[in-house]
Amino acid sequence: MKPDLPLAALCQASIRIAKQAGEVILEVYNSSRSLQIEHKDDETPVTNADYAAHHLIVAELEKLLPAFPVLSEESIHVSFLERSRWQTYWLVDPLDGTREFIKRSDQFSVNIALIHNHQPILGVIYVPVFEHLYYAHQNAGAWRQNSSDSAFPIQTRELNLNNVTLASSSNPGGPRQQNYIAALPPHSIIPMGSSIKSCLVAEGAADLYPRLGPTSEWDTAAAQCIVEEAGGQITHLNLKPLRYNTKASLLNPHFLVFGDPHHDWSQYRR
Repeated sequence: MKPDLPLAALCQASIRIAKQAGEVILEVYNSSRSLQIEHKDDETPVTNADYAAHHLIVAELEKLLPAFPVLSEESIHVSFLERSRWQTYWLVDPLDGTREFIKRSDQFSVNIALIHNHQPILGVIYVPVFEHLYYAHQNAGAWRQNSSDSAFPIQTRELNLNNVTLASSSNPGGPRQQNYIAALPPHSIIPMGSSIKSCLVAEGAADLYPRLGPTSEWDTAAAQCIVEEAGGQITHLNLKPLRYNTKASLLNPHFLVFGDPHHDWSQYRR
């Protein structure tokens, strides 16, 4: 059950904030001399664009709904003891696809989600370079907008096992990922970075995005709301939906993003 919140208005506000963050990110992206790269304890890269977008988004969301916490990838550590008390909170990836940003592939996004009772009830994904926007909130469908054009509804497509399309990173992944993909019916692959892969499933351009590798909860939350409102699912390998803020670790399990929920995508595990 959704909380008594004006989700349509909050979604529009989140869109505005995501676009503002996109502008900040592009200021760095379009001036290579201003790019600064560090590495976190887990050796993943982070840039000054990540931090700039983080500070903007957190400040704007805190003004929007002061009562609800904001958890961002670039936030300082928040203990599970504190997080476990949160019923409703924002979950943010200020720059999803930092490696793609550094490689200048254009395939990175701003992700903003609102979580209530461990599930995403609002999701916004903005792709700054192309000005592509995907968004959804609970019980209102999923939508895409290109630049200043009018928004239009999107939905997943019915599976045709003779024409399976995967969205996947250009990185082949580890053995489990490779074995899963090898077991699938004949397929083609659209290489793509960041949460855009899930958006391809949501809009019916791909059937499946399997991720049998490390990710965190801010990588999937916004996409999950969009995919579910478009008719698809994001699940564990056992096909149970992902849930958020249920444990001390913010790492996701391996997961599947698929458009046609009538097909058993778990059968290809090896």
